[in-house]
Amino acid sequence: MHRIESRIRAIPDFPKPGILFRDITPVLGDPEAMAVAIDALTAPFHGAGVSAVAGMEARGFIFGALVAKALNVGFVPLRKPGKLPYDVKKVDYDLEYGSASLEVHRDAVTRGDKVLIVDDLLATGGTALAACELIEALGADVVSCAFLIELNGLGGRERLAPRALHHVLSY
Repeated sequence: MHRIESRIRAIPDFPKPGILFRDITPVLGDPEAMAVAIDALTAPFHGAGVSAVAGMEARGFIFGALVAKALNVGFVPLRKPGKLPYDVKKVDYDLEYGSASLEVHRDAVTRGDKVLIVDDLLATGGTALAACELIEALGADVVSCAFLIELNGLGGRERLAPRALHHVLSY
């Protein structure tokens, strides 16, 4: 884990004063750190019956697609409104600084699919909860939510309960 942790930059006062931003971009630029990260994200889910991985735009696409490949399952993109060309299901949700929406193709998963939700970071959990609700509204089951980083004390873990949660690093 040191290889990953040594590549995460802490940037104070971004995107606003008082926030310490955890920048994962250097992890993406280091093939060894990225390989360690994907192995760590994937490890608990080999043999868990995962049938698809869903990731939220944008960094969830990067990690989610690589986890899907490692698990040999398909990837489901969860997108901002207006980005998907087919029939979509949409969920609106609140963020700490406003509101947002996620959409998914209605045929991306089916009843009984076992979906792993993947993103780079868990903070307050608003986006991850919306992702879970969107997948569950299509009849699929959320096996777990997996994050490279979990920020402690911001309520994300509690907000996602009782769903299972996996993280690689926590701050």
